[in-house]
This record gives sequence, structure tokens and C-alpha cells, in this order.
Amino acid sequence: MSGSINKVILIGNLGADPEIRQTSGGTSVCDLRIATNERWNDKNGQKQERTEWHRVVVWGNLAEICAKYLSKGRQAYIEGRLQTRSWDDKEGNKRYTTEIVANDVRFLGGKSNGNDYDNLSAPAADNSIVADDIPF
Repeated sequence: MSGSINKVILIGNLGADPEIRQTSGGTSVCDLRIATNERWNDKNGQKQERTEWHRVVVWGNLAEICAKYLSKGRQAYIEGRLQTRSWDDKEGNKRYTTEIVANDVRFLGGKSNGNDYDNLSAPAADNSIVADDIPF
């Protein structure tokens, strides 16, 4: 194989309402916290469950749509890539975070806020969505 693949697919529930902000250049950025659950029976036959929390970042018009129509508890399908960032905290220590940069978000599990805006996604090429793609 002559390349590499960086692809993540999640189906989980939002653990908090989306947080949206604007970059200094005016681009919308939306942060999502998604929980996925793993269930299994241990060697004693007891049911076990583990929740994994994921940081998801959505950019551009899709970020604005996510902020408007997603809410805490809503189920979503997320597709994107892993990215690790670093920064220096106030004490000068190097900090790291790994997050999923989403290029496709699908709203699952019914309607959000009484609207029917499910299965919205951004084309992978430019991570934007046009009004014609929204089922009004």
C-alpha cells in the first residue's frame, strides 16, 4: 500500500449542546462532545459498559447547521479524520489534544428542535454546504 488513511466514523450521542465560535477570519467553528458506548459480558457473564468521549470539530457552513439543529442527547453520525494539536498553557507547559475534524455529520434519532433537517453533510472537498442541499 502506497499511502495512508486517516478516517474516523462514529455514531454517538451529544453530551452537551454544540458550542459555536468564529475565527478571526470569520469562519464558523463548532465543537461537539460525542459519547460512544461499548457493551460486553465479562468472563463471569456480568454485563459491562464503557463510555468513550470524543471531541469533534466542524468547520464552515456545516458548523453553523450543527449548532442550530443539534442539541444535547441527539444522536449523530460523524465522519472525519483524527488531528492532534498542541499549545502552551498559562504556566508554559506543552498541552496536547486529539480531536476528530468532521467533514460529514448526519443527524440521527428523530427530529431536533421540531425541525426535520436530518442527513446534512458537507462535501469533503471544501467542507461547505449550499442551501440547495438543505431539505426545506
